[in-house]
Amino acid sequence: MGEELSGLTVKDLQSLEGQLEISLRGVRFKKDQLLMDEIQEINQKGNLLHQENEELRKKVNLIHQENKELKKKIYGTRDGNGTNRNSLLTDGLGIGENLHVPMNLQLSQPHQQNHESPSGARELSRLQLH
Repeated sequence: MGEELSGLTVKDLQSLEGQLEISLRGVRFKKDQLLMDEIQEINQKGNLLHQENEELRKKVNLIHQENKELKKKIYGTRDGNGTNRNSLLTDGLGIGENLHVPMNLQLSQPHQQNHESPSGARELSRLQLH
């Protein structure tokens, strides 16, 4: 620690200095070894992340391509006049031009399709009885 060196000779101080240098080299070597191991581990993690990123990019591109094909199937293709051909959803719905227009949809109960009213049925049965 550098304390109580007053009683040492020059030879003793040189010997102590040599021991400190050897110890310091060992400490520096160990530190460098730990840092190199950490750098190697970080590089391996970086390579794995890069590979995973590439795989995800391929998946995103595949999904994007599938979405384009589905949109083409659903919304049809445009002919030379700019009108939709082979369209499933744009015909008669008025949504062909802007696909991002908000639409308000509501659920409703189905309408009963009685062709005769109950009073009309009573009237018919009364007429048949007479």
